Amino acid sequence: MAVNLMKLGSSLLVPCVQELAKEAITEVPPRYVRTDQDHPFMRDDHGSLLLQVPVIDMNKLSSSHEDLVESELEKLHVACRDWGFFQLINHGVSCTLVEEVKLGIQEFFKLPMEEKRKFWQKGDVESFGQMFVGSEEQKLDWADHFFMASHPRHLRKPHLFPMLPSPEVLDECTSELRDFVMKILLLMAKALQMESKDMIELFDEGRQALRKNYFPPCPRPELVTGLTPHSDSTGLTILLQVNEMEGLQVRKEGKWVSVKPLPNVFVVNVGDILEHRVMVNSMKERLSIAAFHSPKLEGECGPTPSLITLEKLALFRRIGMADYLRGLFSHELQGKSYLDVMRIE
Repeated sequence: MAVNLMKLGSSLLVPCVQELAKEAITEVPPRYVRTDQDHPFMRDDHGSLLLQVPVIDMNKLSSSHEDLVESELEKLHVACRDWGFFQLINHGVSCTLVEEVKLGIQEFFKLPMEEKRKFWQKGDVESFGQMFVGSEEQKLDWADHFFMASHPRHLRKPHLFPMLPSPEVLDECTSELRDFVMKILLLMAKALQMESKDMIELFDEGRQALRKNYFPPCPRPELVTGLTPHSDSTGLTILLQVNEMEGLQVRKEGKWVSVKPLPNVFVVNVGDILEHRVMVNSMKERLSIAAFHSPKLEGECGPTPSLITLEKLALFRRIGMADYLRGLFSHELQGKSYLDVMRIE
């Protein structure tokens, strides 16, 4: 089957949590109660004050002053190696464009259910609903998602592209994000002393997918999880918080550290490095959009040849990207368990 016609995964149809939250319920339905998870607000406050997600400045990485570039590149290297998360300031993506995208996402989730139902799941992971749901007994997240492939264009499913935001805004956004991501990836390659051509070959014209996220308020937020703890099985994820509500937490040194987004920043997540989750609150919804960037479906993922030596053997096997995603979407979302599938024993 041609890659552009391939269905990479499916997920069972589940109720719309946004509609459920509108019913002014006082108790959480049992299927959303997550006694299997750490308490959402359990943390070591003293330790959390010492743990802050790194902040990287794109202006410094693009500076004409070599010492400034090298200093910030080392910060990027440490952020990717030790955290897998960082906030990027001065990213260079148009602020006007970012605001248009935010507005479009807010307007989409304001649509009546009969309109959103046009994008409802029909046995495909690309749709409106939840992902990684494989059984009727599985616990659910307190969230709704709208997931779709956005690049290359031949992977798009036209019926999933609503007018909010407009196709023109979406095209401009995906294009700017792809250029931005390639800049970050090449900087990461430089920090790793990796051949830049290996990174370009892997990610040039790679797959980009978007997921719009809506986390409704919950009467008992301590009982639910907005997004199950996991690590992203992508190359790079760019997260934009749409409104001012916090919720993203990163697990570091046994603690859940809350990410407090700075104004006009992107939160950048290196795939399969560090677990993260999303928590909800009782007062107001939280909205965000994640842009996932992976190697092209026709290619392979695995250890880069320029970093493999007799002293540094490969720890993971190589696999076709399409097969990798099929395997990913057939698993329940949980921790970094899917990465272990790829590990060489």
